[in-house]
Amino acid sequence: MTKKVTIKDIARELDTTYSTVSRALNNAPGIGDEKRRQVLAKASEMGYEPNLFARQLRQGGSRTIGLIVPRINRVFFSNVIHGVETIARERGYSVIICQSNEDRVREEENIKTLISNHVAGILMSLSKETESSEPHKEILRRNIPFVMFDRVFSDLETNKVLNDNFDASVQLTEHLIQQGYKKIIHFAGPDKINIYQERHAGFLKAMENHGMLIGEEQILENVITKDRGKEETDRLIREGKEFDAILASSDFSALGAMLSLQENRLNVPGDFGVAGFSNEPFTELLGLTSVEQRSTEIGRSAAGLLFEGIDSHESGTLKEIVIKPEIIIRNSTLKTA
Repeated sequence: MTKKVTIKDIARELDTTYSTVSRALNNAPGIGDEKRRQVLAKASEMGYEPNLFARQLRQGGSRTIGLIVPRINRVFFSNVIHGVETIARERGYSVIICQSNEDRVREEENIKTLISNHVAGILMSLSKETESSEPHKEILRRNIPFVMFDRVFSDLETNKVLNDNFDASVQLTEHLIQQGYKKIIHFAGPDKINIYQERHAGFLKAMENHGMLIGEEQILENVITKDRGKEETDRLIREGKEFDAILASSDFSALGAMLSLQENRLNVPGDFGVAGFSNEPFTELLGLTSVEQRSTEIGRSAAGLLFEGIDSHESGTLKEIVIKPEIIIRNSTLKTA
């Protein structure tokens, strides 16, 4: 591995002092133009690369922001990252990306890492295990600009960027009802996470609006993975439960449901309808009705809010941006097609 060139290496080559080289490289006063030109030429010749992070700390600020997401390998979050990085790059900032992997302890470690790295601001979406906001309050106590997006603490006083999950769930449920489905099962998510609470509430509201009774057996909690979606659908079929549609809080549990129905030689659509959330790439291939959450726009909006806080150097009025999702209707729910 090639040794990194340091200021001391340049000083040794020019037979001058460390401080002289440092002043020349940082365009500081107290050094002649000819000496400055010599130092810059030698630094370029030797392939010197400045430690930008150390320089930022000396100047009293950082050109780096931190981003914590539950999973990098979800298209929703990878699109958010793209949106954040686009805005950050326009502002001359870099982004440190941390993954909690849906783990509360790792999320807390991510927060500590970003704080210790003196980032200019932090963006975050909560892990599914996170319940206490105490570690996150440390960000606010240190006056670090902080924006939460998608999965948030509703009662934490910070800027937020949200999806209108409630309205999307109402629309999706009403679509199923209008298609003629009468016994709809809801694959709900973890009930302590705001986005799944909102999707659950939207389902209940739409069913109520249409005077459709809801039994306890129609709400299955914490079903957001492919395996859980398949297991629960297998069980419903095995036990002879009456249902003709599944509204899943996740495209992955919707995928599991479709695999189960297919293995049991049941028609989708026609006999059964299935809808999901997030518009993952595989939904188009499967013809799965889903919800486009405009995740890149969420990332751009969250980064925009963060830089407002960085620029103002004060908390100001808290803001909440709500992004309207789009219902994508595909064959998996078109019973009347």
